Amino acid sequence: MKPEMKPWIAAIHAYVPGTSHAADGRALVKLSANENPLGTSEKALAARAAAPGPAEYPDPGSTELREALAALHGLDPARLVCGTGSDELLNLAAQAFAGPGDEVIHVRYGFAVYDIAARRCGATVVVAPDADFGTGVDALLGCLTERTRVIFIANPNNPTGTYLSRAELERLHAGLPGHVLLVIDQAYADYLAPGEDDGGFALAAAHGNVLVTRTFSKIYGLAGERIGWATGAPDLIGALNRIRGPFNVTVSGQRAAVAALADQAFIEASREHNRAERARFVEAIAALGNHGLRAVPSETNFVLVLFEGALAAERALEGLAARGYAVRHLPGQGLPQALRITVGTRAQMDEVAAALREMAEAAR
Repeated sequence: MKPEMKPWIAAIHAYVPGTSHAADGRALVKLSANENPLGTSEKALAARAAAPGPAEYPDPGSTELREALAALHGLDPARLVCGTGSDELLNLAAQAFAGPGDEVIHVRYGFAVYDIAARRCGATVVVAPDADFGTGVDALLGCLTERTRVIFIANPNNPTGTYLSRAELERLHAGLPGHVLLVIDQAYADYLAPGEDDGGFALAAAHGNVLVTRTFSKIYGLAGERIGWATGAPDLIGALNRIRGPFNVTVSGQRAAVAALADQAFIEASREHNRAERARFVEAIAALGNHGLRAVPSETNFVLVLFEGALAAERALEGLAARGYAVRHLPGQGLPQALRITVGTRAQMDEVAAALREMAEAAR
């Protein structure tokens, strides 16, 4: 006799992170995890280094961080909760509002954690058809049943980079019953151009069934500290506070995040770098259209490149690794014909584009 895991846990495929090493153990330039190529704000690094030692517990409520977030985004700090990355909060949302017999919907080609979050609480996963690699409102609404409890969408979407407009997001919410929780994962929202806004914060402020999550792992360059946050109605935030880890954000993480929020010049520089280098890389991929390469329109810090000609994604993955680069292949998410490539430095993107051109021309 031995302990047996619950069948819904056994059905989970563990999350597979982006690699940074080749099959032979060589270290590679990591363009597989959507990290900030500019690193981290110097102010955040200084605050992290000056944080008290690890002997004492951190502030369990991340009070100063919530107040700084509220001031920057015009939110109520009482309607914010911080987590160990936004991943913790996504999992808690499913755990708090769904369980065995309930259904959780996410769009095809959505973030892999949604499937895990739904299954770990025993809920049934429902996958809505995509709309040209993006989020289709009608497809999501068409999946609703009396058992639906949670809908997850990433906006902009990971791993495809697509973006759902404010009007479409509002239409999605308007079509939901009040008891269905809409979770809007805005991990990449900081890469949107100034003035672009999907209206998620406004929906969360006005309605009791909208939760918006964000992270410090992407543009803020604090992936290693694991800091996320969410905003929503008091009842939603209260539910997540009931079940989150009691000291879930480290002392150094809280200090670094507060300092990072105060350094918006670094964020603007990161956003502009990403905009310029993403545009150059997409243009380089477009020039390979006659070789069967195509870039999905992206509003994030990565580009999903489709391989629809003689050069297969697996061969390109191997070729890039041979040239020193790790990118993300996602056959487990239904994308065997694609590679997700993080926007790196100018030199890195030029080298990757040149390598893809070389391989595509050789495959003809």
